Amino acid sequence: MLRQYELIERVTAYDPDADEATLNRAYVYTVQKHGLQKRASGDPYFSHPIEVAGLMTELKLDQETIVTALLHDTVEDTLATIDEVEEHFGPNIARLVDGVTKLSKIEAMTENERAAENLRKLFLAMSEDIRVLLVKLADRLHNMRTLHFVRSEEKRQRISRETMDIYAPLAERVGMYEYMREMQLLAFEQLEPEAYATITGRLAQIRTQEGGQVDDIALAIKQALAEAGIKVEVAGREKHPFSIWRKMAERHVSFEQITDIMAFRVLTENAIDSYRALGVLHQTWQMIPGRFKDYISTPKANGYRSLHTALIYENTMRMEVQIRTQEMHHTNEFGLAAHWAYKQGDRPDGQVGWLRDLIEIVDASHDADELLEHTRLAIYQDRIFAFTPKGALYQLPKGATAVDFAYAVHTDLGNTAVGAKINGRHMPLRAQLGNGDVVEVIKSRKTEPQLSWLSFVVTGKARAAIRRSVRAKERQEVAEIGGKLFEEIAARLPVKIGKKAIKAAVKRLDLKDEEDLMFSVGAGKLDDAEVMDALVPGSSATLAEQGEWPTGDLAISIRGLTPGMAFHLADCCHPVPGDRIVGLREPGKKVEVHTIDCLSLANGVDSDWLDLSWGERSTGAIGRLRLVLFDRPGTLAEVTGIFARNLANVVNLQLVQRDEPFGTFEVDLEVSDVAHLTRIAGSLRSSEAVAEAVRI
Repeated sequence: MLRQYELIERVTAYDPDADEATLNRAYVYTVQKHGLQKRASGDPYFSHPIEVAGLMTELKLDQETIVTALLHDTVEDTLATIDEVEEHFGPNIARLVDGVTKLSKIEAMTENERAAENLRKLFLAMSEDIRVLLVKLADRLHNMRTLHFVRSEEKRQRISRETMDIYAPLAERVGMYEYMREMQLLAFEQLEPEAYATITGRLAQIRTQEGGQVDDIALAIKQALAEAGIKVEVAGREKHPFSIWRKMAERHVSFEQITDIMAFRVLTENAIDSYRALGVLHQTWQMIPGRFKDYISTPKANGYRSLHTALIYENTMRMEVQIRTQEMHHTNEFGLAAHWAYKQGDRPDGQVGWLRDLIEIVDASHDADELLEHTRLAIYQDRIFAFTPKGALYQLPKGATAVDFAYAVHTDLGNTAVGAKINGRHMPLRAQLGNGDVVEVIKSRKTEPQLSWLSFVVTGKARAAIRRSVRAKERQEVAEIGGKLFEEIAARLPVKIGKKAIKAAVKRLDLKDEEDLMFSVGAGKLDDAEVMDALVPGSSATLAEQGEWPTGDLAISIRGLTPGMAFHLADCCHPVPGDRIVGLREPGKKVEVHTIDCLSLANGVDSDWLDLSWGERSTGAIGRLRLVLFDRPGTLAEVTGIFARNLANVVNLQLVQRDEPFGTFEVDLEVSDVAHLTRIAGSLRSSEAVAEAVRI
């Protein structure tokens, strides 16, 4: 543990103007507040915040960050308050300590209790002052270093999983690779102890068996570059054990099949020398195609800059080589912390924009599980680069689509996207992007996000925005159905219901407003009696006593509503406009629309039955036909020609059975109404290519 004078000496060594009195007061304050508290290791608890402060001095962070590190656990674990911290150390430090404390509170919850509001506050604090995150990462790193003292295996596993899922990716996201690697290694040891022991054991064997081979290769690289007049430093190492394990899992290979165990780092004096060194190495040893990456001309989102390549040494051994300047290396290892200059008020460009994206994601997330899913998607790094037609660069995860790109540019662009041009060619919105693609998003104000997009988007921001839009549309349509049900319920009452009665009902039911009332009725959260009694207290009992419980005689129209939102069309009977329909409703579920003669209705005896109508204007639907076709060339062409002439779009076509000389198909068609579907079936039956055409 650092002694008081040692900590002060560390800070004043890189910041001679630091206020030693404040640092001394903070050191004494944390020792006094934590008092006799002990850690799982048996050490005094105050040793932990002091060590975290020591980690901050290694990054040469400012005095306020050092004081925050010393105090970061006082509010959570002692009787100290934020007001007391502010009184002794000022508002800035109090704000930073409060930000770190918020994250600690979230950490203490179960996974399902990670409240969106707390995370929103945390991410907001981080985007305003990233030092909150830097202190928390150092706090987590020191806790991981002492995790083996925790007796509970379940707790060790939980903390390790959280570190692997949240903190290591966050460290990578701000470019703190040293922190990321150590966190991953320590978490890996707890989560996969057998794999950890096996891989570290094999690496130790390689070091023993091959002796100084790493040093020999490093020397060969240095000599080759020296002969070209390039002054460099070269260091070699085996790859990170967790990195090896992840590669084994992803490629489904054994340890022996991993060929690029060794990695070498070449540090040059300037960027030009880095490119020169790359050329020399590619001329000296064979390059492995597809493994070269230039992160100097196109840095990663976290500011990481380096040249990556892979070479074959002496015709057999594969090795990975990273080439960068000394300055780049320092920034790469410690990321945001390496150049966070508070005294000048400077902020590294582009380092807080992703945090604002996280805030937007938190606002759009519906529950804790969804929030964690979106956050993890947003902070993991495995990137491709794509451009707008004007040359603006966007970094996206591998597998990203045109929809992900649209949302990366702006949420409004994503919400209005209807198509895309990728490298000048019209492509589907689900088309995956490649490195260097130029993407032009085609938009229309008449469209909105589709629920089907969730099946192919990969970014947290896109998923959150789509879900938010779909939920808003769904709520609107459920409220619309609820409004029609409400009118029917109100019509049964002996008195006329006005705005005043509705307002009173909202208050009695403890709802927010009239729209909330209609949504609750539409979603089946309130039954008829509850609504009646809220409008006219005691009315349901009176009607029951009188033996009068009139039911509505008007069918509820689903005109203008979107299938998949407030209701969905049953797959068993595929109702289309023109069919007589009925709805089954269960609390919290969408209304399921069936034809009146559907056999599946027998399973809905416990559901609320709603008399539905299509309304004056038909709602588009999917009709399904079973076709028995003669198995001969040109048959399908003739059938699809009939669909085209009848203006019916094929949604799905499936071969169900093949019995020479026939083939049985099921086809789903977009039709306007039952008459449209009947005309198509009639046209099919008149064709010599079709033996049978019946509606399913």
